Amino acid sequence: MDGAALRTVEQLRAAGAEVVVVDPSGRADTAADRLLVQWKVPRIEGRVREALFDAGLEGAAAVVCLLGDDLRAMETALLVRRLRPDVRLVVRMGNGGVGRALAEVTGEGSVLDVAALAAPSVVEACLGTRTHAIELAGRPFLVAELVAGSTATLRELYGELAPLAVAGGEEPVVCPGRDHRVHVGDRVTVVGTPEQFGTLGVVDVLRPQAPVRRAAGARQAGAERAAERAERGGRAGLRSLLRSLVAEADRPLRVTLAVLAIAILVSIVVLRIGYVKDDGSHMSVVDAVYFTVETIATVGYGDFSFALQPTWLRIWAIGLMGGGAILTAIIFSLVTQLLVSRRLEQSFGRRRVGSMRGHVIVVGLGSVALEVVEGLVAAGRRVVVVDRDEAGRHHGRARALDVPVVVGNATDVGVLSAANLDAATAVAVLTSDDLVNIETGLVVRDLLRERWEQVAVVLRVFDRELAAGVEDGFGFRHVRSTAALAAPWFVGAALGLDVLATFYVDRVPFLVGRLSVGAGGGLDGLAMGELSERTRVVAIHRAGAPDGELEYPPRRGTRFAAADEAYLVGPYEELIDVLRRDGPAVPSGA
Repeated sequence: MDGAALRTVEQLRAAGAEVVVVDPSGRADTAADRLLVQWKVPRIEGRVREALFDAGLEGAAAVVCLLGDDLRAMETALLVRRLRPDVRLVVRMGNGGVGRALAEVTGEGSVLDVAALAAPSVVEACLGTRTHAIELAGRPFLVAELVAGSTATLRELYGELAPLAVAGGEEPVVCPGRDHRVHVGDRVTVVGTPEQFGTLGVVDVLRPQAPVRRAAGARQAGAERAAERAERGGRAGLRSLLRSLVAEADRPLRVTLAVLAIAILVSIVVLRIGYVKDDGSHMSVVDAVYFTVETIATVGYGDFSFALQPTWLRIWAIGLMGGGAILTAIIFSLVTQLLVSRRLEQSFGRRRVGSMRGHVIVVGLGSVALEVVEGLVAAGRRVVVVDRDEAGRHHGRARALDVPVVVGNATDVGVLSAANLDAATAVAVLTSDDLVNIETGLVVRDLLRERWEQVAVVLRVFDRELAAGVEDGFGFRHVRSTAALAAPWFVGAALGLDVLATFYVDRVPFLVGRLSVGAGGGLDGLAMGELSERTRVVAIHRAGAPDGELEYPPRRGTRFAAADEAYLVGPYEELIDVLRRDGPAVPSGA
């Protein structure tokens, strides 16, 4: 019963479904238990098979498996599929490869990853994305935020584009009518086809958007981009490595190098003055350098020899060979220790960070943060990770993406300075602890000072009341709950609403979904104008119509019919109301 599970239970209840929780862990969670009691949701413990039957598996319409352990989730899903092959099954799975294999057994679209579902919204906030590309029945649509250039009605300004929200006052107006009047500077979010935006001459909206990829796609794109950067920046990387070696050199290594350098200089002078060649001439400087290195390295090519030189010079040669060999061995051991030490890795990363400009700082490196890092890299942005865990399990993946990791506590001013906060364009604070995230956000706000309005700071906060307080009290514009972002996908899959996308308009999370109208349900024969005012029907794919053929835009008098596929946009709660209204589409048990 983690955040995603609690949100899912809450929203299933809001949809009118009867919910029973099966918790095989047996671990007490006072806060979760208190909420379940408040919601009057039964909680059953015990072995999975017995607990499922006790929960009423035989009559259930859906099973949502939200175990945090991938192995146990897969085991449970396979068990459910054997016991009830016909039940609607939705599974949470963090491992993409295992998830794709499991989907072959449980069904397409039934295996979901919380981190992958929540990450795109965070990535879009970091990138300042104002345009969202969606696909409805194979046709491209755009959701874009436009700024009103004059005072007029939405119909006069944007024609057939469907308005989703108007922001400019204290609270955004959700799904206003086309005759709603807006003023200069108001931010209007509308949805429509690229052709409709083109008719209005909105050039920025039609520019190609960097895709926010998830899971394997993001990993592959990030790795390719990292390889390209590594190939282009090989020389720069070598220079940075050498600078890191110098910066990390310990005092013993520096002293040893200095002693060896002095010995080499003295030897060059001694050989230049005292060594007499067979023809009676003295060595040149080049010959002296060459013979000194040859002696210290104990190579001895036979071109020079101390055999016929004066006794004092041969004694010098003995000391040079022995001392040089010892000094060289010490230097090799110290350099080897330096190369394999973790300090070099940290110094190298920090030195690279110092030269970065316009990068994004990601605090924390859990599964959600890793997905965000991969999405940012896939979008072409440079990223720096700050993680307090020196040996985090995702550090290797970050290195593979060519993303430096600064180890330390992000609430420490020095650590944020090492991440080059002064030159960053966005900060995403994504640890699993709400209070740590808020504390880090406040430190970031204090350090940004006059740049606070220009830098996007995204906070991950689970508790909705706390999130609202942080937004209102401290002025954070991007507070995100990964559980709240992911839960609609699980609920939608369980209830028959195909969730296509989620995005934020100011503080309001919007959802794009596809709903099949049930025969004899509450939507069958209903006119568009009779739906909630906070829900927008973007298009309808009529039963029996060819693929890709949409009725767009539907009018207020347009009516639903059985087996139609309706594409809806609106706040999640409103879409749940529509789903509940359709009656038969909502299961009586889950």
